[in-house]
This record gives sequence, structure tokens and C-alpha cells, in this order.
Amino acid sequence: TLFPYTTLFRSRLGLTGGVGSGKSTVAGILSDLGADVVDTDAIARQLTAPGGAALPAIRAAFGAGMIDRDGALDRVAMRARVFADPDSRRGLEAILHPLIREESLRQIESAWGPYVVIVVPLLAENLAAYRPFLDRIAVVDCDESRQLLRTAARPGVDMDQARAILASQAGRLERMNIADDVIENRADLPALRESVRQLHALYLHLATACLEKNHNNSLH
Repeated sequence: TLFPYTTLFRSRLGLTGGVGSGKSTVAGILSDLGADVVDTDAIARQLTAPGGAALPAIRAAFGAGMIDRDGALDRVAMRARVFADPDSRRGLEAILHPLIREESLRQIESAWGPYVVIVVPLLAENLAAYRPFLDRIAVVDCDESRQLLRTAARPGVDMDQARAILASQAGRLERMNIADDVIENRADLPALRESVRQLHALYLHLATACLEKNHNNSLH
């Protein structure tokens, strides 16, 4: 028996992986299959777009030089600063992470589907903040050479910066240690789609079981 989906009963999947691993592609496939997706990277971009809620604190902490002429965060300048200065990175995280978590929870509350996927690139690094409201964690994995090539292909990122980004993140073993499921992204897109489709079937089964268990518990 299926019951109406509510935040109280719905299953929540944390999706993570290193930079350039293919998290966004996997999240898109899951979305196409019917899952709700809460993307913390997208939330961070909203918070730092013109008029974004994080900009006043960023301006106060880092100066007007970190705001571009359109009134948004200068992402290239900030990226260079935080990877050169760990204190700046921690300062930026202290501003952004509480706002990201607050908006993530709001979107989870308003989502409506069989289960919700919360995409958190730095989940291993911030596990204590997110683990309490995650039922399961999936890690997208690929070899570091692929990560470097994909990351260096992004606008404003060269190979040295790509290496610095990888070095600043949790290692593959650390991510694997928090994983309930590992999604290997080493082949072509059709192979990745099939792997994700199989996991989606599992998540639907687990979500239904979660709904039934919680519904039955609520009757007692």
C-alpha cells in the first residue's frame, strides 16, 4: 500500500562526490526518473547572485573587491583567494554553510515525490551538519585523472587550480567510508544511466518501506 508522500515519511538521500566526479549528471538522471532534487551548489549560487542573502556578510568580511560589477560574488576572485588562504576558506564557509543548510531544509520540506536527493559536494567534510536528516548516502566515484580534466575544463579554472581544489577536498577513501551506495562513473553516459536506474529502483523500494513503517508507527 502506498501513502501520500509527506516530509515526515519520505526518504532522504545524500548525494556526494569529488569535484568533477559527475554528481550533477547523476542528480539530473534521478530527477528525470522522478526524484526531487535539492542542489546545495545551486543554493550557494542563489545566495551569492545579485541581491543574494549571503552578499552583505561576504562584502563585510572580504571587501567590495569580491563583488563583481553586476553585484554578484566574483567567483573567480574568491576561488583564487580561498584556495590560497585556508582562513579565508573557513570564513566563507562560516557565512555560506548555515544559509545553505537552512534553505536546503526549506526545500526538503516543500518537496513532493517518492524520495528527495540532497546534493552536497562537501558532505564528507560537513557530515555532522547533514547526517541527522539523511537516511542514506550515495557517492559518485571516478578516478582522479578524470576529475582533474573535467575540473580544468571549467571556465576560469586551470590545471593548477583543479589540483588545488582536489587537494582541498576529502579523499576518495574518506568519501567511500560514508557511502551506503557507490556510483561508478568510469564509462560512458548510457552505462551511468543504467547504474543510476538500478539504484533508483532500490530507492523507490526503500522509500515505500519507509512510508509504510512510519505510517504504521503513527497509528500507534
